[in-house]
Amino acid sequence: MRFRYLYTLCLIFFVVGFVSAQSVRKTESFNSNWMFFLGDDSTANNVKYDDSRWRKLDLPHDWSIEGKFDSKNPTTQAEGGLPAGIGWYRKSFLIPASSKTKTILIDFDGVFHNSEVWINGHYLGKRPNGYISFRYDLTPYLKSGAQQNVIAVRVDNSDQPNSRWYTGSGIYRNVWLTTVNKTHLPQWSSFITTPQVDHQKTEINIRTVLPGSIDSKFKLKASVLDEKGKVVGAVTTSITDTAIQQNINIRNPQLWSVKHPYLYKVKLQLMAGDQVIDDCIATTGIRYFNFDADKGFSLNGEPMKILGVCLHHDQGALGTAVNTRAIERQLQILKDMGCNAIRTSHNPPAPELLDLCDKMGFLVMDEAFDMWKKKKASMITTKIGINGM
Repeated sequence: MRFRYLYTLCLIFFVVGFVSAQSVRKTESFNSNWMFFLGDDSTANNVKYDDSRWRKLDLPHDWSIEGKFDSKNPTTQAEGGLPAGIGWYRKSFLIPASSKTKTILIDFDGVFHNSEVWINGHYLGKRPNGYISFRYDLTPYLKSGAQQNVIAVRVDNSDQPNSRWYTGSGIYRNVWLTTVNKTHLPQWSSFITTPQVDHQKTEINIRTVLPGSIDSKFKLKASVLDEKGKVVGAVTTSITDTAIQQNINIRNPQLWSVKHPYLYKVKLQLMAGDQVIDDCIATTGIRYFNFDADKGFSLNGEPMKILGVCLHHDQGALGTAVNTRAIERQLQILKDMGCNAIRTSHNPPAPELLDLCDKMGFLVMDEAFDMWKKKKASMITTKIGINGM
C-alpha cells in the first residue's frame, strides 16, 4: 500500500499551480495590519463595527500556540492540550482608483478551520476544511479611491476534539491580494506533464482550461525557461476551444533528481494581438521513474531507495503559523540525515513547503485527507493516545 501511494506521488509531483508574474498581474502580500479578537461576536462582520480595542497583528497567526497548556482544554492531549475556540479577524484597506476597472481576488493559503468571510458586509462564503487553499472575488463589493474597505473573517475551531495531532487555530497561512485584467487566466487552470522524457529530448505538455469568455480573438503563448532565464522552447496557439493543448520539445534537458533538483519555468501569456493581457509563471521539473517488482524504484534510470518521513504541518513550539525559514531549516536537517521524501501527514501542506521540496530535492506524497470511512472524533474517543501516522 505504501508503494501504491508513492506511485501516485511521483505522478503528481510536478503538477503545480501557477503563481503570479510581475509584469501584468499584481500579487501582493495581504498579511499586515489585521485586528484580532479571541471570542465570538455576531456583529463583527458589520462594516461600522468598532474593532479599535482588538489586538493588532500580522499574519500568518496561530492563536492556540499563544495559549496555556491545560489538560482540561477540550483539545485533549492529542492536540497538545492548548485552547481552540472561535476567533475573528478584520482588516481595513484601500483600493487605488486605477484598479477600478480591474478584477480583485483574495487568496487564503489555509485557515483552520470553518472560516467564513465578509467584504464590506457582503457574505462571500464558508470553507470548512482547514488545509485547502481558497479564493474569493472581491470585485463586485469593493470601493476604490479614498473609501475604506473592510474584510472580516470568522474562524471556528470549537468543535473539539477534531484531530489526532496539533492543528493550531486561525489564519495560519499567507493571504494574497491579486489584481488582474477583467480577462485573465483562471486560478489553477493549467496542468503540466512530461509524457516523453530521456536525456536527449523531452516533451513538455501544457493543458490549459479557459472560460468561454476567452475566445478566438486571443492567443496563448507558452515558453519554457531554464534556470538562467533563457527561453529554451516556445509555442503560440490560437484559442479555438476552452481546453488548449500545447507541446514544447526541449533538447538535452537537465533532469530533476533528489541530488540535482534542476527546475525549469513555464510562462503562459494571454495575448490580444501583440498585447499581453495576463501572464503566469510556474516551476516544473523533468524526470522519469519506474517501479519494478524485482528491481525496486528507479529515478531517471538510476536505482534509488525512497528514504522518507511523515511530516505534520506544525513547527513544534513555533506552532502552525507558516514560517518559511523554519520549514527550510527543518528540510535541511532531514536532508543532512539522508531523507529524500516527505509524506505530508495528513493534509495538503503550505505552498511554501512544496516549493522548497522542489528546490531542495525531495519527493513528496501530498496527502489529501486523513480519514475516509470513519469520523475522526469517534476514533479519538477510542484511541486517544494514538498520533502520528
